[in-house]
Amino acid sequence: MKSYKVESLIYYSKLTLDSKHILNDSQAEVQTKLDEYAQQGYRLASTNTTSFGSAVYIYLFFEKDMD
Repeated sequence: MKSYKVESLIYYSKLTLDSKHILNDSQAEVQTKLDEYAQQGYRLASTNTTSFGSAVYIYLFFEKDMD
């Protein structure tokens, strides 16, 4: 049997000349979430992103085997 967790992160677009500001802003937080779940024995199973208006939603799907 497996255990699953979903983590969602939201980033908002801002007025800037840096077209990659969401990518740059999100990397540290995504890495922190990956490390946090890895310490609990989860592995990243899948990802998904959705944009709505000026927001980008990042979904991280984790799973681990239950003993």
